[in-house]
This record gives sequence, structure tokens and C-alpha cells, in this order.
Amino acid sequence: MIDRSRLDAILDEAGKIAFGFWPGAGHEVTSWEKEPGSPVSEADIEVDGFLRQELGKLLPSAGWLSEETADDPKRLDKGLIWLVDPIDGTRDFLRGRAGWCVSVALISEGKPLLGMLDAPARQEKWVAEAGKGAWRNGIALHASTRQEFAGARVPAASLQKVDQILSMVDQPNSIALRVAMVGADEADLVATLRWGFEWDIGAAALIAREAGAAVSDAFGRPFLYNKRDPRAFGLLVSAPAIHTDAIDHLADRAATIATQ
Repeated sequence: MIDRSRLDAILDEAGKIAFGFWPGAGHEVTSWEKEPGSPVSEADIEVDGFLRQELGKLLPSAGWLSEETADDPKRLDKGLIWLVDPIDGTRDFLRGRAGWCVSVALISEGKPLLGMLDAPARQEKWVAEAGKGAWRNGIALHASTRQEFAGARVPAASLQKVDQILSMVDQPNSIALRVAMVGADEADLVATLRWGFEWDIGAAALIAREAGAAVSDAFGRPFLYNKRDPRAFGLLVSAPAIHTDAIDHLADRAATIATQ
């Protein structure tokens, strides 16, 4: 069995390392672009290195897949992998805003066993365990139970005309935190129509699912993790009763964008 107290301590320390660079707490951080429109900072690299070292000690048999580490195909031969985004929501992090977190999931045979988000700027610790539930700061989560698609709360800064039947709520830059909001009944729907990576969703999707939300890709298919190509098209997390309506609402756009 994994040492949960040690795992909690590792994630807590990772959050402290990130917070120690966060401009919102008055710190300075160096950043650059990995590619146009894709920022990264020294905080991402420091947290990634710390987690790889400490999680590797905690579970030496597990493979590793992280946004900030070159992919090693040896992970494909592992039954267990750590799936990590050292700072999800880097844009908010660099702007001194609180909408970012450290995201860690433990994947077993393609499915998440544990999901953890540490959001120190928000003083939030989220955790889920497959089949056992999800919690924020020790309080059990219960996902949105909305019955009607129209008017559903969506974390967004703006909406396309076709989506203006929905209702906007505050949008953290971190996609993981947006997904977790559905699990906390602070949003009813989160949807993306782009190619994303496993590390963006692994931990948060488990948190939302264990809280009672419906989770799929943009076409309604379940996620599998530790794939050779660690991407999936789109993300759709919602109250269960509106999930099918959301898939139908996005279907034409999803089919068009996925093939571009």
C-alpha cells in the first residue's frame, strides 16, 4: 500500500515550492515560452523536479508522465504511472492570480486511482480515491445535480453566440480547477473543444467523477490514460442529467474541429 501521509506531505511541499515563486505573494519568477502561446516558468521546472524525485522514492515501480518532462516510452510498460502537471494554470500563476494548482494523479492500468490538486493561493487541497469519494479540505464533495442544460453554469470569460443559453461563472485559468468546480457544485458544465493532454485532466476528472459528475471526452467517450499518444480530443464534465444534451450541443463543432 502507498504511504498516504507521505504522499500528502509531498504534495503539500510541492505547493509550498510553487507558492514561493508566485508573483501574487510578492515573489519574482522567471518565465519563457516553450512555443508561442505556451508559457512555462522556473516554478514549473522546480516543482516538476521535486515531484519526480519524491514520488519516485515513494513508489519506485511507477512510471512518469508530466507536462514538463521529456516523455519516456518506458512508461508504457508500467502498470502504474504518476501523471503530473506541476503548475496547471501557468498564465494565472504568472499574472499573480490565484487560479492555478499542482496536479498529481496515480494511474493504474489506464485508470486513475488517486487524484490530488493543491491550490495554495486559494488555500484548497482537493483529493479523490477511486470508489471512495472526493473531498476539498476534508469536506466531502457532491457534484452538480442540475437537470436542465439551458442556464447551466460554465466557468468562462465569454461565450460564443451559440453558447449564450448558458450562464457564466468565475473562470480560473487552471482547467483542473474548473473541472473540480463541477465536483463541488460551483459549476454545472466544463467543456473544451481542442486536443489536450492527459496531465491536464487526470486528477481533476477523478475528483469530479468521484463527486458524482459525468466525465468524458467531447464525443462522450471515457478517458484512458498512459496511452502512447497522451492526448484526447475535448473534455466534457457536467451534472449527469445534462451530459447527453451537452454532447449533442457540441457535436457538430467537435466533429469539425477534431479533424482539422
